[in-house]
Amino acid sequence: MTQVDFYILQPGGRGNRYTLAARLAEKAWSAGHRVLIATESNEDLRHMDRLLWVHRDQSFIPHGILGKADPKLNPVLLSTSDEAGDEHDVLINLCLSTPDYFSRFERMAECVDQDPQHLQASRDRYRFYKECGYPLAVHNIS
Repeated sequence: MTQVDFYILQPGGRGNRYTLAARLAEKAWSAGHRVLIATESNEDLRHMDRLLWVHRDQSFIPHGILGKADPKLNPVLLSTSDEAGDEHDVLINLCLSTPDYFSRFERMAECVDQDPQHLQASRDRYRFYKECGYPLAVHNIS
């Protein structure tokens, strides 16, 4: 069963859900995991792609866009919410809703910032996972 972790940026915290997703992707990749970052739209996908190129000066996160990049060379892939390819290790969700394929992943990270629309949507997703019996953890990030 998929382990679901909510990473919640506290008010006044550093960055937003996109920078948080980049930090989580780097940490998961460094630990040897494959990562799929699900975005709400093509605009969000392009924003996340640019962010991963400049995330930190001293490091590079090998990434690409699902369907365009070679998965063997890119352990971090970006997608809109409707595609997951063959990925099944770590899912980082930046969507307002839960991707249909989330349950095939070992772990899922929900990135939450203080944007009112995304904050409310994350509360709804938390209730959904809890009602379905998924193991949940909450991490408050400052």
